[in-house]
Amino acid sequence: MAPKLSDCLFCKIVAGDIPATVVHDTDDVMAFRDLNPVAPTHVLVIPKRHIVGADHIAAEDGDVLAAMFVAARAVAAADGVDESGYRTVFNVGAHAGQTVPHLHLHVLGGRGMSWPPG
Repeated sequence: MAPKLSDCLFCKIVAGDIPATVVHDTDDVMAFRDLNPVAPTHVLVIPKRHIVGADHIAAEDGDVLAAMFVAARAVAAADGVDESGYRTVFNVGAHAGQTVPHLHLHVLGGRGMSWPPG
């Protein structure tokens, strides 16, 4: 079951109720450093509008998805990983590692990545 917006960790960050290290901020999306990074660059890009996860995206959410990927590219450039390469990841559901029920795109870079991810 999805949390109420008032209980959503990422909605509280957007509202300014919980501090975060924000690295990119527009009208539609916010990007901030992950508290438990798995790479030198590990930033979460979230829509400011609450969407539970990638499995809750609707056709009318195309604009926010585009904004998320534009923000991811800006984050990668700002961190200097745009030319060496970076990974973008949506985790969908608990078994995939989604721990916060608010759509978020991980931007990972600054080290070699293996495939398949594990």
